[in-house]
Amino acid sequence: MNDRLREANHIEVLTLMDNYADVLLGNTKVVRRANRLKNGEIARDTLVSEHGLSLLVTVRGGHRAHTILFDTGYSAIGVPHNMECLGLNPEDIEAIVLSHGHMDHLGSLHVILEKVRRPMPVLVHPDAFVSSRYLTRKDGGRDRFPVMLNRREIENRGGQIRETAAPTLLCEDMILVSGEVERTTPFEKGMPHAVMEKDGRLEKDPIRDDQALFMLLEGKGLVVIGGCSHAGIVNTVRYGKKITGAQRVHAVLGGFHLAGPLFEPILEDTLEALKAEAPDVVVPMHCTGWNAIQRFSLAFPAAFVLNSVGSAYRFSSESGT
Repeated sequence: MNDRLREANHIEVLTLMDNYADVLLGNTKVVRRANRLKNGEIARDTLVSEHGLSLLVTVRGGHRAHTILFDTGYSAIGVPHNMECLGLNPEDIEAIVLSHGHMDHLGSLHVILEKVRRPMPVLVHPDAFVSSRYLTRKDGGRDRFPVMLNRREIENRGGQIRETAAPTLLCEDMILVSGEVERTTPFEKGMPHAVMEKDGRLEKDPIRDDQALFMLLEGKGLVVIGGCSHAGIVNTVRYGKKITGAQRVHAVLGGFHLAGPLFEPILEDTLEALKAEAPDVVVPMHCTGWNAIQRFSLAFPAAFVLNSVGSAYRFSSESGT
């Protein structure tokens, strides 16, 4: 696979949805924040946030750019609203990649498909179509995820499902969808309270459908984008290096799923393992959790960037980013 993934000379990751919105954050050499002004005055409408994730990823190699959508947020209205506020056209999206089958990453999928007046590739791991998923409680009960992926509903709206657990190349071979992530660290154990219904029986849910995006930035190294990183963000980074052949990690962005008492015990191991990779840019989002995000800001004082809806991360082979 590493012989086929092409280097990009420009990569942009635009946050269409995340848990946090702040219109007062400033620009840096690596991130450009959404403009609060429109037609000479402060914009009347505003970007919205929710417990969900959606990223618009654009890669360029030579003179041609390609754009894909990675996840679609929690609600049906959030991502389309933010795209309209940012002046973005869904028709520019070439493919949709779903990081996994949890509802906070699927919310506006149907709406986006309906807005695009042509067939749209939808890349997904087979386990994203598990019929029912639950989170168990301490009292022995369980809470069901009420929204699940449905093949027919996707296809009826023009989605062309590409269902595979294997790595898949997109955008003139400049984006690699990881497929199922290899799990090798001793401390990243997924979601211990997750169960699923399969073949009419309840069993532990390892969330095998968790997948990420990998890109190689010319002269800089590997760019990793995770959705929730249920396989573990360290596992994800290491797997990205393995299947791309990258020696250096330039940027790690996305949800790292370190929020709450079930995951806080692995936070220090995660930080130490990622510090060993020495990424130039670290952007924890979504399910990373506020406490973990604060720890990342201390552990990576130069690399850390606080994310906000509307933030655009621009990585170029021609600049310091």
